[in-house]
Formats: sequence, structure tokens, C-alpha cells
Amino acid sequence: MSDGYYNSKKTDDICEGVCGQQGTRAELIMSRLRCILRGLDLRTYMILFMIVPICIFGVYLHGQKITYFLRPIWESPPKPFHNVPHYYNENVTVETLCKLHGWGIRESPRRVYDAVLFSNELDILTIRWNELYPYVTQFVLLESNSTFTGLPKPLLFASNRDHFKFIEPRLTYGTIGGRFKKGENPFVEEAYQRVALDRLLKIAGIEDDDLLIMSDVDEIPSAHTINLLRWCDDIPPVLHLRLRNYLYSFEFYMDNKSWRASVHRYKTGKTRYAHYRRTDDILTDAGWHCSFCFRHISEFVFKMKAYSHTDRVRFSHYLNHERIQDVICKGANLFDMIPEEYTFKEIIGKMGPIPHSYSAVHFPAYLLNNAEKYKYLLPGNCRRESG
Repeated sequence: MSDGYYNSKKTDDICEGVCGQQGTRAELIMSRLRCILRGLDLRTYMILFMIVPICIFGVYLHGQKITYFLRPIWESPPKPFHNVPHYYNENVTVETLCKLHGWGIRESPRRVYDAVLFSNELDILTIRWNELYPYVTQFVLLESNSTFTGLPKPLLFASNRDHFKFIEPRLTYGTIGGRFKKGENPFVEEAYQRVALDRLLKIAGIEDDDLLIMSDVDEIPSAHTINLLRWCDDIPPVLHLRLRNYLYSFEFYMDNKSWRASVHRYKTGKTRYAHYRRTDDILTDAGWHCSFCFRHISEFVFKMKAYSHTDRVRFSHYLNHERIQDVICKGANLFDMIPEEYTFKEIIGKMGPIPHSYSAVHFPAYLLNNAEKYKYLLPGNCRRESG
């Protein structure tokens, strides 16, 4: 060992006269960087300046898909529901149907309240209210001048109220001003409006043990389901409804996994309007969920920008009218997303467009009785008006 300072680190020949220079800290850093760059070959440069940026851009474009595909790794499936078998035939009495479910029969039916937050689904609202009309005591509708994402919106129901004269004697309608807090989580505004709907229900006169339907406008319980629950005794205090899941129209049947709609036996001070899981009990085959079932392309664009999952509009071309029309007719995904499932088997099984369905059996009666008016919702009619 020679006298003086000893450095165990070796300097490659290619860096002689560069890495060993003395100078300021900045000069040393720059010299070391030059040393590193001198030691890189052409293949390394290609990786650094071509392949790496391409990978980064690929993650930017498809990062959401990667995240959803890997969902089974980082998120466990929710607790399974307890499925309550649903018995029904138009030629069977309600008393017999109640007994088949293990419930008693009442001397008189419960009152029923149907409460919804309204955005812009005028056609679906018409079909819903006509389906439920025979059995609902009071229809409760709250409308805001703000979307969940803080965008201003017209009071569409108010301007089209004359189209719903058949419901007027049983209607409790209210409006609420939005808070217009841009950048806020959309679910905060949604929760704010649902709390206001609680107050509107009290104005409508709801009382203990009345039935309260909690669901979005496009989650439509079948009439016979509500008639069963209003006549049967000893039904669960809260019961979710498993609905047939459709996208864009009743031509694209996805599955029967829609579960957020629920029916509650109202209890003062305890029942709160919400749209999340409230119980483990769910009644099977209880209606229809027709998501993004609009007549006009402009309505698709509005909802894509307005609803709580607006973050899914990652690129402006998603809102292109021609693209949306093409996606509808293919049964593809508006947001170019991977299926939201909890197992790789289910994800892979649902990838790609939804198969066309040509069955129009057991659809809402009002829809079939007015098939020409609402033909865009029926199989074989995927073309939409620009509107």
C-alpha cells in the first residue's frame, strides 16, 4: 500500500482523465455523467431513448386496462349475497306467491314510495313510472341544476313536466341548487343530493312500514315484484333487488349482477336514502337495469361528462359522436375499459363486445305497448339520433 490517500474504487480505461478530475461539485457530477454516457453502447441508447418512452406512453394509454385486469390481485370480491328465490306467474295468486317465499299475507297492501334523483333520462323515467304506476302510492323526484361533477344542467323534468300529467296527482317534486365545486369528488355532490331526497320523502308523507324503493332511474323494479312485497308480511326490513343488466338498450344483455336497487320497510330516524349495499339479502330476477339507454348521442356525451365516474373519460375523442355510435352498435365499452370483475376467469370471459340478444320476452309492458316510439331500445335498432 502506498502512502497517502487510498481509493479502492477502480476507474475504467474509458473514463481515464474524466472521472478522476478534481473540481467543484457540479463539475464532478457532470464529469461522472459524461463518464457514464461514454460507457453506453448503441443498444443501451435505443433502450433509453426509444423503448422506455414507448413503454411509458403505453402505460399512459392503457394503464387503466392494466389496473382493472390485475384487480383480482389487489382486491378481494365482496361477501356473497344471500339469494332469495323469486316465484312468479301471472296465473298464481299473491297469497300463494307469498307462501312460496315463506312470507305471510297481509289484510291490506302497504303503501309504496318510489324515490329517484333525476338527471336527463326522460324516456327511461316514462317507462319506469308506467311500469310501477299501478302499485306506487307516491312518486318522489328530486332534480338539481348541477351534475354530480359540478357542471350546470337545465331542469329537464321541470321543462317536460306536461309529459307526465298521468302521474301528477301522486307526484312530489323538488329541486335543489348545486354547490358547483369543481374538482371535488363527484360522490360528495351525489351524497349531498341523496340527503336532500330524504327531506323530500318526509314532505311526501312517508310513514313507518311504508315500502320505499331506492334505486336510480334506470334501475327499474318489475311491477309484480313491488306488488308481491307490498302484499306479503314478514318480508326483510331491507331487501336488495337483483336486476337483469343491459347496456345501451335491451339488445345487449350483460348479466344479472345489478344489485344496488333496494326496497326498505321505512323506519323513522333509521332509514336513509343511499345507493350502496345495505344488507346481505337479495331477491333474484326482480327487474331491469338499462344503463346508458338513451335516444340521442348528445345524451350519451352529457352523461359521460356528468356522472360520478367521469374520470373514465380519459381522452377527448371518447366523446366523438361517430365513435359513440360505432361503440353502441358493436356492444363495446364507451370508455374502452376492461370488465370490472374480481377473478381472471370472469374478466377474460367478458372481454370483447357484448353479444347481441334477440329476445324481447318479459320486458316492461309499457315498452312493448309503445314499441314504435321506443324502438331504439329493442333488438335490431342500434342507430341513434344525433339530437
